[in-house]
Amino acid sequence: MGALHYLISNFCTAPNTKTKRKPMQTVEIKVKMDCDGCERRVRNAVATMKGVKSVEINRKQSKVTVNGFVDPNKVLKRVKNTGKKRAEFWPYVPQHVVTYPHAPGVYDKRAPAGYVKNVQTLPSSIDTEEKLMSYFSEDNVNACSIM
Repeated sequence: MGALHYLISNFCTAPNTKTKRKPMQTVEIKVKMDCDGCERRVRNAVATMKGVKSVEINRKQSKVTVNGFVDPNKVLKRVKNTGKKRAEFWPYVPQHVVTYPHAPGVYDKRAPAGYVKNVQTLPSSIDTEEKLMSYFSEDNVNACSIM
């Protein structure tokens, strides 16, 4: 079988038309499911996709986890085609991963317990330091803003 596969792959196909296999991925999608029928419809739609190895659904968190050799955008599109138009990629990360979990825009009251929005926040100490440096000027000593 190895020699036959080698001959077919090297001589029967054009060298530029080799198909790249997608890497193994975990795709997490947030989709609201109220009943068993919604859950079954989403599970069947995603499970029949080519390359899907497993589908896990957590209805309490409104989360669908798909493992396999799939394109994340195609999985999201397939979930939206089931009638779940508000489906989106999973926007939350565990709270202990975020540096500033109480920064504005990070906390979401609809997030599951222990999760916050995945927002990149930078510390505001840099801005504060620049403001303090602008209060005093060594070029013009009479230009102190504090007095």
